Amino acid sequence: QVQLVESGGGLVQPGGSLRLSCSASGSIFSINAMGWYRQAPGKQRELVAHISSGGMTNYADSVKGRFTISRDNVKNAVYLQMNSLKAEDTAVYYCNARITRTNLRVNDYWGQGTQVTVSS
Repeated sequence: QVQLVESGGGLVQPGGSLRLSCSASGSIFSINAMGWYRQAPGKQRELVAHISSGGMTNYADSVKGRFTISRDNVKNAVYLQMNSLKAEDTAVYYCNARITRTNLRVNDYWGQGTQVTVSS
């Protein structure tokens, strides 16, 4: 089994910063791409940022220049540094990872979600 556990969400004022963390554990052989998605009330889940196994990144246009995704391959972790937060960033943020398990099967896994609320 594989589990993704997120942390770091919370309430922050507009213009503030938060750092989300996500750690993978279990029967992991290797982790391929990792990413962060978000879902606001009444909206579809959308990609926020993505990082390949080699460290190449891409971002949604709405967060470019404000958010930074990074990963630690030793810790099987991915992070999202969020700066200059806006009210429209309010959503549940989900970690995603494409993982090759020790039985060599490849699956996408999701974290449980962490709430980010940007409000004064």
